[in-house]
Amino acid sequence: AALGELEALNLSGRGLEELPEEVGAALSGLRVLSLRRNRLGRLPAAALRHLGRLAELDLSHNRLRGLGDGGALAGLRGLRKLSLSHNELGAEGPGLPPRIAELGCLEELDLSFNRLRRLPEGLGRLRHLRTLDVDHNQLPSFPAPLLELAALEELDCSGNRHLGALPEGIAALRRLKILWLSGTGLASLPEGLCQLSALESLMLDGNRLQALPAGFGRLQRLKMLNLSSNLLGEFPSAILALPNLEELYLSRNQLTVLPSHLCQLHQLRTLWLDNNRIRYLPDSIVLLHSLEELVLQGNQIAILPEGFGQLSRVTLWKIKDNPLIQPPYEVCMKGIPYIAAYQQELAHSQPALKPRLKLVLMGLKDAGKTLLRQCLMEENEQREDMGSLEAGNTQHRGFPGQQQDRGSKGIEVMDWTADAERGLTFIVYELAGDPSYDVIQSFFLSPGALYVLVVNLSAYVPQHFYPSVGYFLHWLSSKVPHAVVCMVGTHTDLCAERELEEKCLDIHHQIAQQEKRDAEGLQSLVQQVDEALGQDFDLRCSSPHAAFYGVSDKNLRRKKAQFQYLLNHRPQILSPVLPFSCQDRCQVRRLRDKLLSVAEHRDIFPNLHRVLPKSWQVLEELHFQPQAQQLWLSWWDSARLGLQAGLTEDRLQSALSYLHESGKLLYFEEHLTLREYVFHNLPRLIDILNVFCQRDATVLLQKLLSDTQVDELRTTQLHHYVEGFLLHGLLPAHVIRLLLKPHVQSREDLQLILELLEKMGLCYCVNKPKCKPLNGAAAWYKFPCYVKNEVPHAEAWINGTNLSGQSFVVEQLQIEYSFPFIFPPGLFARYSVQINSHVVQRSDGKYQIYAYRGKVPVVVSYRPARGALQPDTLSIASHASLPNIWTAWQAITPLMEELNVLLQEWPGLYYTVHVLCSKCLKRGSPNPHTFPGELLSQPRPEGLTEIICPKNGSERVNVALVYPPTPTVISPCSK
Repeated sequence: AALGELEALNLSGRGLEELPEEVGAALSGLRVLSLRRNRLGRLPAAALRHLGRLAELDLSHNRLRGLGDGGALAGLRGLRKLSLSHNELGAEGPGLPPRIAELGCLEELDLSFNRLRRLPEGLGRLRHLRTLDVDHNQLPSFPAPLLELAALEELDCSGNRHLGALPEGIAALRRLKILWLSGTGLASLPEGLCQLSALESLMLDGNRLQALPAGFGRLQRLKMLNLSSNLLGEFPSAILALPNLEELYLSRNQLTVLPSHLCQLHQLRTLWLDNNRIRYLPDSIVLLHSLEELVLQGNQIAILPEGFGQLSRVTLWKIKDNPLIQPPYEVCMKGIPYIAAYQQELAHSQPALKPRLKLVLMGLKDAGKTLLRQCLMEENEQREDMGSLEAGNTQHRGFPGQQQDRGSKGIEVMDWTADAERGLTFIVYELAGDPSYDVIQSFFLSPGALYVLVVNLSAYVPQHFYPSVGYFLHWLSSKVPHAVVCMVGTHTDLCAERELEEKCLDIHHQIAQQEKRDAEGLQSLVQQVDEALGQDFDLRCSSPHAAFYGVSDKNLRRKKAQFQYLLNHRPQILSPVLPFSCQDRCQVRRLRDKLLSVAEHRDIFPNLHRVLPKSWQVLEELHFQPQAQQLWLSWWDSARLGLQAGLTEDRLQSALSYLHESGKLLYFEEHLTLREYVFHNLPRLIDILNVFCQRDATVLLQKLLSDTQVDELRTTQLHHYVEGFLLHGLLPAHVIRLLLKPHVQSREDLQLILELLEKMGLCYCVNKPKCKPLNGAAAWYKFPCYVKNEVPHAEAWINGTNLSGQSFVVEQLQIEYSFPFIFPPGLFARYSVQINSHVVQRSDGKYQIYAYRGKVPVVVSYRPARGALQPDTLSIASHASLPNIWTAWQAITPLMEELNVLLQEWPGLYYTVHVLCSKCLKRGSPNPHTFPGELLSQPRPEGLTEIICPKNGSERVNVALVYPPTPTVISPCSK
């Protein structure tokens, strides 16, 4: 009797293969029944015949291939809502029986994600139907019965790729408010569409439209229009006649110009124009005061209109991949308030053009970078000076590597006025070829620079192409997608003519081969994603063997966009290898002229001639004047310089932000301590960084023993400190102060430097208390890049035992990041610093960190590639008993988020994320099964409790070991 009064029943995700008739008989009063996500292969007709009062029925996500004669459904005369989505209707026979038209009260019908090729003729008799969803079926044309559904308010036909055209008769659907026609193969639209006067949302993305009908402006109630991914070459003027339009999407078309009267769309809140060919924006765009989202990336915009800062309500703003010069990209990327400040400053002071370009020299240790730099920079000086340099070069001609070792300080930076007449200045960065500097070198790779990859042709052999050339190209393209690279071969005077030609050709050929392999690998991944997107989502969820098991369409599209970004932003390698010798003045001049011509090529470096307010340029010069030799300035010292440049305090922030983003100085405006200082002396700062990349004990001891008053006992003690530093990466603060003695004058100076080093990820304080000072105890700092011991001291829990030695049953949770092309140099050391605030009781090894998050153990492990075909991996692991597995998720999630933040600094890096099967880990399998990492960002499927491990089909993995309690972001935003 009690069951008979039940009105709603949810049987979702129960694995049901049938619904017995007795259930229907006992629940005759039921009004709502959900049977979604089961395994029903046929309609439970017998049970449904007892449910005459049913108003809502959900049969989605099952295995229905047909509905029989439709009699069981037709008996549900009061049914108002029916969902049959994500089944296999149409796989056998027509799919929908004609008797479905007898459901006279039906208001909502969902037939999406089936295999329907036609709809029954009588469907038009559903006079009360307001919502119909037939997206992602196989309809060959627009079904005629739909034109009879006069009450229809929402219609979704998306994903029927062969629909092809709309009938003129669509005008009959006069109550239609929402119409989805995405990806239906439309090449044109009928005028009848323009008579749908009630229409509010229209999705036409992913078609082949080149224009809109003349009468399109009659859709006066339209609020949202999506025309992305079409073939529009001109902005459709009819859109300007839509006064209520709030959202307009025109991404991925072929637009070159926007209309001057765009401001007529005064209700517009969202405007997406990315990936077109737009060269400039109309002045009237600044009058779109309601705008909240403006996406312009991937165009050809160089100058933003005056008054752009009026768009103060814009919160979603994307502008990258444009040749911006006014404002410069470094200003635009910070957001609308910074653009407003720039334009206001430009109005206060006259604009200044200052062509400056970053030039980065990179290559192996013996490549000859230092001599190359010296020869280039002294080419402009008098001939007698060059003569003395040539004599010096001749002296070391056979030993270029030794000359560089003596002359190079690791990483160096200097200005080079390459052409005084044109005022072109290069900011030259010479990167060390020593792996000891890996942890800091990536800081100096940035967009908008010209990279010179230097190869010692005398020492080069084809078998060593990858360490000499290929590795550097992978490293650079991972950090700076679409980087501009000039290849230079040095020591040509030590090579015979034929040898020189063969080596240059070999490098050129192997670069082409590497690029081809990389591009083909990415194209193969795009094809795999496309194949997965062509499948039904349920099919991807049906077996862990399936590619991209359980990954949502949204995540797959994001993954495809990432691959396309990597394919479209391959490195720009300008020419074959340029031979160079300091002994050949013609080759020196030819390289100098080549660098100048590349720098001034507007298609390669369109933003070279960026426009700055005169006050900003003066501020930069004041910070770098000869008397400003201190390592940093306080905010107030910088503010005083700002006043000399004509900048009041409230206008200084934007100028410093630009100088920071453009690499002229360091100013951390969001850091609680560092925001009070401006680090304007980059050469001296780099000298400090070089100290902490020094691996030579003799050099370090010389720095520490520079004081002649040091006694023998003190000398022995300092020697032990150096040994500990080079083995374990540990140093006390007072010894760090001695190492930095030329740069540090006080304890406050030292503390500031250590804060900066921690911010950059070079070290962390081992014994820093959470809330109170050390009370006189020495502060010790750990530099992870110096740790040499392979494995840290393992804790008992690693072996699955408690402190008394008794085994306990736990489930292992392990997330693995895999890097097929390259593992970012220095990433593990920097990551080790970044996670320090999240863990306690840590023990560090060269490639592993054991620690605790509260009382929960965590292990971070890096495993270098064991062969050419194997990737580097970085894993984050924890464990807990199954009922408490949420504690393990809580332990590793913040660590994953820290890693994701670091990886965002590498926009061209390809990597994958996986969840390792806990059953395989427990068995000790050397190759555990992996579940896609995209599952980490998806909600746990309703009703799903276990997943089968395909390595052993009899074993089931609890879903809590694959899906976190709360979805988390596992990769950078889609490119």
